[in-house]
Amino acid sequence: MNHPKKRRNNHQTLIAMLAVSLHCLTGNAQPFPDPPAAEISNGLVHAKLLLPDAEKGYYRGTRFDWSGVISEMDYKGHTYFGQWFKKYNPTTNDAIMGPVEAFDPLGYDSAAPGRYFIKIGIGTLIRDDARPYSPFRYYKILDPGKWAVKKSRERIRFIHTLDDHAGYAYRYQKEVKLEKGRPVMLLVHTLKNSGTRVIETDVFDHNFFLLDHLPTAPGLLLKFPFPLRAEEARGLNEIAAIREDSVVILRSPAAHESVEAVLYGYGASEKDYDILLQNRLSGARVRISCDRPLSGLVCWGASALLCPEPYIHISVLPGQTFAWTIKYELSAESQK
Repeated sequence: MNHPKKRRNNHQTLIAMLAVSLHCLTGNAQPFPDPPAAEISNGLVHAKLLLPDAEKGYYRGTRFDWSGVISEMDYKGHTYFGQWFKKYNPTTNDAIMGPVEAFDPLGYDSAAPGRYFIKIGIGTLIRDDARPYSPFRYYKILDPGKWAVKKSRERIRFIHTLDDHAGYAYRYQKEVKLEKGRPVMLLVHTLKNSGTRVIETDVFDHNFFLLDHLPTAPGLLLKFPFPLRAEEARGLNEIAAIREDSVVILRSPAAHESVEAVLYGYGASEKDYDILLQNRLSGARVRISCDRPLSGLVCWGASALLCPEPYIHISVLPGQTFAWTIKYELSAESQK
């Protein structure tokens, strides 16, 4: 499992990998290719989504679920997503945008080198050696499964079906939906276990919000409904600090700097999955909530981003379905 406690070394590896590339706001980002895309709007919120495709898709890495990649979203003149990285390659683990999600792998530890394991929303992958699983490596894709995309004006539904591999099979559906007449986006998920083995995993939402394309600076903060405490932190009290229930930015990080921490203080209720990301300089805000309780919580930030990374735990018996919905409420404060 890739639970926060177990992913600290992975986070440290990520810091080293990103240290020279997170200054995207001080250089010219590489232009997008021309991948399959679609747009949705409810008259208030407009969003552009990059669609999953094993050959032409914008993102073909093996870390994040391929569905729900949002390259643009705007509301009342504010923008919420964008290209935060300088260099692009379709198989780079984090060359991705939007409120993207990543599932812990299924069957990796029991797979011998050369055998396969499963990543929900990606497909069947090959374990190439005896090293522990790392989300920051690319794994060869043996079977990308089957994707179906259904679009209407205000929503897009993604359906990913994977046939039986070593007892694992599923039908995963994610619908990106803009509520009628409200600045609200929903990510509505269902995961049906159509295999013979229990699906036991954690999934986290990285939330690559890039509010108004502004750099990380004082005025940017994360607020939670409980007092925070942090463990295994880097950059706290230097770049950022905990102020009771909030993570606040003290100064802009340099290109080679990052801040991260495993956060605690939440309980067993879904009411604790309620996060406010706010830029007090521009007025852009987004409130993130879910109908499932937190199983873990990480905060990660660098020169362009401050990301809450909430986890939920999933356990699905064969023949059963697990459902969860993440809600994003956009708002904008007037600036004098």
